[in-house]
Amino acid sequence: MMPQTPNPLVNLVPIAAIFVIFYFLLIRPQQKQQKEHEKMLEELKKGDKILTTGGLYGVIAGIKGEDLEVRFAENVKLIVARSAVAKVVSASDKASEPANNGAVATS
Repeated sequence: MMPQTPNPLVNLVPIAAIFVIFYFLLIRPQQKQQKEHEKMLEELKKGDKILTTGGLYGVIAGIKGEDLEVRFAENVKLIVARSAVAKVVSASDKASEPANNGAVATS
């Protein structure tokens, strides 16, 4: 009797399983996070408190297409690309914001 040759498709099952695991653990969550970030960027409005990718907190003073006019201090307004916004700062995120609004205390 001749030994039976295994079905070549059986060898592909572990590779397919690894791909499915990678999809659900890595690719899908990253795509979901990217869509949420794009939605947040589209919903930005005047008065929103934001954190830029550079780590600066500011308030949107105006919107000019894909650019935002952001107030970082009382007399400091800069034009920032909309894509440079990391997140909108909510009341629960205030703990991470400096208590003295970035002012340097002098003694």
